[in-house]
Amino acid sequence: MTPRQTPFAIAALAAFALLTACGSGDSPAAPAESAVTLENGLTARETIEARQAHLKNVGKAFKTISDNLKAGEPDLAAIQAAAAAIPSEVSDMDTWFPAGSGPDAGVKTAALAVIWEERTELETKITNLQSAAATLDTTAQAGDIAAIAEAFKATGATCKSCHDKFRAED
Repeated sequence: MTPRQTPFAIAALAAFALLTACGSGDSPAAPAESAVTLENGLTARETIEARQAHLKNVGKAFKTISDNLKAGEPDLAAIQAAAAAIPSEVSDMDTWFPAGSGPDAGVKTAALAVIWEERTELETKITNLQSAAATLDTTAQAGDIAAIAEAFKATGATCKSCHDKFRAED
């Protein structure tokens, strides 16, 4: 190697070392898709995290209602508050699944790719949930525990129908 070639060789070795270091490690970097802005103005990560937060809030409300319905003396006020929270949580659910926010986004999600393949069916199930949630809220505000239990069961069935087809098992 001539003295003139030495700087090029060092630069090439440095570049190789840098590329090797960037490419190594136990977990690969998330695909670039997770940083792309989606049609809702958010990134895939932001969209998925917001979707998961809404669904966790719905789950907490369901747990409150379920626990109280199982209690010897249900707390009607707690049931009513939880039932009132569900319709507002799911009111814009049809916007939670924009293209690019699925399993290929590089962000952990239980949403299956079939959501984007069968969008019409998903939207029907979302409408069914929104309707059932509104009925549950109205029923809860009326205060009849037996009627609340029936409306809660019907609302839970709409959740299950969607989860059975569109959500990965835990």
